[in-house]
Amino acid sequence: MRKILVVLLVMACGIAAALAQNFDAVQIKATQVTPGLWMLEGAGGNIGVSVGEDGILLIDDQFAPLTEKILAAVKKISDKPIRFLFNTHWHGDHTGGNENLGRAGLLIVAHDNVRTRLLTDQATLLGPTPKLQKVGLQVITFDNTVTYHINGDTMTAYHIAPAHTDGDAIVRFKSANVVHTGDVFASWRYPYIDTINGGSVQGVVKAMDDLIPTLDDNTKVIPGHGGLSGKKDVIAYRNMIATIGARVEALVKQGKSLEEVKAAKPTADFDERFGKPRSGDEFVGFVYYGYAPYKK
Repeated sequence: MRKILVVLLVMACGIAAALAQNFDAVQIKATQVTPGLWMLEGAGGNIGVSVGEDGILLIDDQFAPLTEKILAAVKKISDKPIRFLFNTHWHGDHTGGNENLGRAGLLIVAHDNVRTRLLTDQATLLGPTPKLQKVGLQVITFDNTVTYHINGDTMTAYHIAPAHTDGDAIVRFKSANVVHTGDVFASWRYPYIDTINGGSVQGVVKAMDDLIPTLDDNTKVIPGHGGLSGKKDVIAYRNMIATIGARVEALVKQGKSLEEVKAAKPTADFDERFGKPRSGDEFVGFVYYGYAPYKK
């Protein structure tokens, strides 16, 4: 247990340093996905933007210091009022702007577990996520699905079994054939799986196995992190997660320590394609604690 606490402390210090970055230097990049749908990249999770006659809906909102830049980027896309905010899960790089946007009058929606998590301080392998003030909390929550009839499309968000976290939702725009996955899928990079808060490799693989048959060759996929993607990217990601997960699980069952598992290089054949910005060793650390005995 002492070793685990030390590892958590080291990782928390690392994320604290990352979050201390100069947000003044961050640029918000806007990419049009389809007519009426955009993706914003900056620092933190990718933001989905639905624009049309009914106003603007945002999916996720990155970090609080970036709210003004995000709003400025949205203003360049449309001068319609921003009315809704949907959170794909509760991590701070996707909900950090909630309080700012709540004060601006946006109606915030997410799965039940997201609001429950944000009511109290949370600990993760990447450091703490502080609770939100009431103004940043979800006004509406849902159990399984919630549907918006907005901007000429039907947007359905559906909760999946614990994968990246215990409150993940995938968002689908029916007519546009666009999916926003939150952090259940990250494009061409090793992801963070929150294995101490309900996430698991098995859950991510199951989520991908359920998602892939619903995609076609024309589906645009907005990932939680990384560039705009498609079905082939999701399949490659699923296979990477499943393969590395099985290797790490086998080593843990042999009684290997975290350092011994890293030394075995279970990610070696994937590092060239997936090893930036997060290294294979970092990813192994997340996967390992999904199987380590202290979880039981």
